[in-house]
Amino acid sequence: MTQLQVPPQTAPLTPTSTKSSPTTKKMKEKAAQIRKSFQRPKFWVMGFGWCLAACAGAANVVAFKSWNLYASHVTGSTSEMAFRLEGYHQGEYGSESLKEACLLVLSFLIGAYACGLLIDKNQVHFLGKAFYGLALVLNSSLLVSAAFIPGRLLPVCLVAAACGLQNAMCTSHFGAIIRTTHVTGTVTDIGSTLGRISMIYLRKGCHCSQLNDIERAEVGVDARKLAVLFGLWSFYFMGGLFGVYMENIIPGPPQRALLLPATFTGTLGLFYMACRQILKDYIKKLEQERFESDIREAHEVLAHMGSRLHTLERGNETSVVELDEEMGHMIEALHEVEADFENLVRTHSQMLERTESASKVGK
Repeated sequence: MTQLQVPPQTAPLTPTSTKSSPTTKKMKEKAAQIRKSFQRPKFWVMGFGWCLAACAGAANVVAFKSWNLYASHVTGSTSEMAFRLEGYHQGEYGSESLKEACLLVLSFLIGAYACGLLIDKNQVHFLGKAFYGLALVLNSSLLVSAAFIPGRLLPVCLVAAACGLQNAMCTSHFGAIIRTTHVTGTVTDIGSTLGRISMIYLRKGCHCSQLNDIERAEVGVDARKLAVLFGLWSFYFMGGLFGVYMENIIPGPPQRALLLPATFTGTLGLFYMACRQILKDYIKKLEQERFESDIREAHEVLAHMGSRLHTLERGNETSVVELDEEMGHMIEALHEVEADFENLVRTHSQMLERTESASKVGK
């Protein structure tokens, strides 16, 4: 970066800016890295995950109301396996309760395994070659089957398999932060994130000082995480509440309420399979518009910075602190442009790979 040659009349500002320049630069670079560590999903992506969390919450509640077994609680089922195994050896329980716990864990595992068969990459690409639509339709089919199959153990195992399939599909695409079938990890992340934010403000409050660039970046990233996590927990809770009320309203056995989340996931899967190309073009257009908007914002920030520097060269009283804040906004805007550009390059590379693969198959 070219250093600014300050005129003699602004000499009182020169020692401060020269002395703080290396430290400020390092802090801004680290702040930019912190902001880059977590990119909040787009609103429609978060909405998709939240709705799936509501479906899982409803399915889990209906499973407990219908068969007195939770379908997605792998932690509880694993602990139940240990507890029932000890009781079986002591002669206190029969093998039936142990078999239930084992089959629930196995069913969840089979559902996740089915997701691995359909979506064969750790970092999958939405609207790419992965069979998201088929996975959603399979999830719906499992829930519909559980709603009509008689008995107790088989239906709840089908619900557990549906939860495993859905959870694996979401974590494969969104990462471990998005878990849509259970909220233990979600509540853990909410608590730890709130603790980090509180400690930053408490530490600054004790010293009566303002947040620096790194701390502002950390608070901003944690706030974006909280928005995603709290939305997941809220929709899971509302889905469970909705499932309880629908179980009392829908005629027939209580498991018929599973048809509601099944209808949502099935409709979404069929719509995705039928309109994948339309959705792909639309989302590509949104990405390009966002990229162009970030470019314009970066140009505006650079132009504003240029006018501020010109004013500083003319000897007006300009705060160096304000100038540092403007530099931070500029770096953040450029970082957004960089992230959008990487997404466009990745999408273009995928299109080239698919074209080359199709040409090889044609030959």
